[in-house]
Amino acid sequence: MITTIQYKSRKLKIDLEQPLDISIPIKGGNSNVNAWYIDPPKIEPEVFENGIISVEKGASVNFNTITFNPHSHGTHTETVGHITKQKYSINKHLKQFFFLAEVVTVAPEKRGEDYIISAKQLQFAIGNKKREALVIRTIPNTRDKKTRQYSNANWTYFEEDAIKLLVKKGIKHLLVDLPSVDKEEDGGELKVHKAFWNIEGKVRKDATITEFIYVSNKIEDGAYFLNLQIAPFENDATPSKPVLYKILE
Repeated sequence: MITTIQYKSRKLKIDLEQPLDISIPIKGGNSNVNAWYIDPPKIEPEVFENGIISVEKGASVNFNTITFNPHSHGTHTETVGHITKQKYSINKHLKQFFFLAEVVTVAPEKRGEDYIISAKQLQFAIGNKKREALVIRTIPNTRDKKTRQYSNANWTYFEEDAIKLLVKKGIKHLLVDLPSVDKEEDGGELKVHKAFWNIEGKVRKDATITEFIYVSNKIEDGAYFLNLQIAPFENDATPSKPVLYKILE
């Protein structure tokens, strides 16, 4: 269904029947994507005195308990509460869910033993476009991103100046196909997270970072209408389901 919506000062034509899901779901077991040195998530039926609460085992319903960490086990959206003593709940601080977004593809630069995303690269990719959200796909972009085990992998990360550029450009919602925007082992400095949320100034409480997305190669770079769906957890981060809609000309 093609519809025209009024979004701020613009009219956007989108096809609601062609959603582009860029999330990685959480599933139980070792094939689930993982980072930060913890065990895989578990999705298991509860056990009571009268047996396992599973239809397969003879119960009348399925009654699974899920054990996971949003930062380690799939697509998640986080707020500044991820790095502050004060608690900032994603459920309280993300109050809008539709944004004008740009999808860009970036080839990380090799720097010593690391791969980084620089301000120069992002300036080239974005130019002077005005967007609220930025979706970054890194290359090579293979399907094993959905199951990769990232612990001790020294993944690609952003330079601090790259994030400062995005803040200057007004990007409030950053979505990346990495476990973190910061280097895996940085001594706890978290310079990139701090720069994005402007920890040393007026904190951007309504800004979010979404990590562990997967952007299919079938999705072209360009402008999209983003629906950033979250699960209603009162926590610094929550599993999320970002969905893109192509803007039709």
